[in-house]
Order: sequence, then C-alpha cells, then structure tokens
Amino acid sequence: MRKVILEFQSAIGTPDRCPFPVIAAVHGPVVGLGVDLISASVRHNTNHRIFQEVDIGLAPDIGTLAYLPKIAGNLSLVRELTYTGRFFSATEAQNLGLVSRVVDGGHTAVVDAALELAKTIAEKSPVAVTSAKQLLSHARDHSVKENLEYTATWNAAALMTSDISENLRAMKAKQSPKFNPVGVPSKL
Repeated sequence: MRKVILEFQSAIGTPDRCPFPVIAAVHGPVVGLGVDLISASVRHNTNHRIFQEVDIGLAPDIGTLAYLPKIAGNLSLVRELTYTGRFFSATEAQNLGLVSRVVDGGHTAVVDAALELAKTIAEKSPVAVTSAKQLLSHARDHSVKENLEYTATWNAAALMTSDISENLRAMKAKQSPKFNPVGVPSKL
C-alpha cells in the first residue's frame, strides 16, 4: 500500500514539478484529493463554492498535510480544518491563502480569469518565469541561506540567455519583447 500512496503522491504532485506555472480554475466543490491536486498551483475560485478535507477515517496522505501548512501560514486553522473536516467558503479559502483570487460568477468567469492570468504570465520571459517557479518551490522547502545560494547558481546560468537583452531592446524600442521558447519535453 505504501508504494501505491507514493505513486499517487507523485502523480498529484505533478503541477508542482512541471517547469511552468499551473493555474487552477476551481468552479466546484474541492474535496479531499481535490485539495491535494490544487495545492501546488496558482488557484482562482468562484465565489460560491466550498472546500473540505474528507472525513474518511484516514489522515490526508496525498499532499494536503505537506502543502497546506506552508500555503496557509496558520497552523492552528489548518489543524482545525484537518481535524474537523468542516466545510469552508471560498472567502475563507482566500483568507487562508488556499486561493489567490475569488471570482464572481461561475465556470466561465473563473476560467476567463485564469486564462487572463495565463496570458499575462506568457508575455513574460520564459526563462524568468520558469526560474521563478523553481526558486519559489526551492524556497518553500529550504532555508533562506540555502535558497539564496541556489538562486545565485540558478541565475548565473539564466544570465547567459538572451532574455534580458531582448527585454532591454524591446523596452528601448517601446515594443513587446519576443522571447525564445523554453523547450519542455512532452509526451503529448
């Protein structure tokens, strides 16, 4: 069973490991495994849905207990929600830090908001965005000192790309920059 749980954790943790940002447009109840799945993403939510960690007689084992305390920064509330399994609103989820934005409306509104955010991110340097995602994940799991050392090494390599010079050229010419894509291997 331990192997199955570890495989499940790996699958559900994919958004955290992929090199680009993942945006979750949540428009329905988020229960149990759903909390685990969205924990490694940028999260937008509709204004009328609830979140709950399922009360099934087993401690959450796929990611909630690993991510939620780091997301929320309020261990007391995380414990309360985990121990009681009580429902909570999108507004409380936002106050907790589980979602970054609550969108008025339903499915279309939250997907539109997520796509607008994705468009804004896509206009940025892919080297900077993928680097920032990697460095934020590293910061979450390491000390400040370790992360600063890691960042110095990471950015030393990033400085060798053309993104900074392209951004400066575009700013001087008052144009949008045209960045080279970052190759991401895919099985699709």
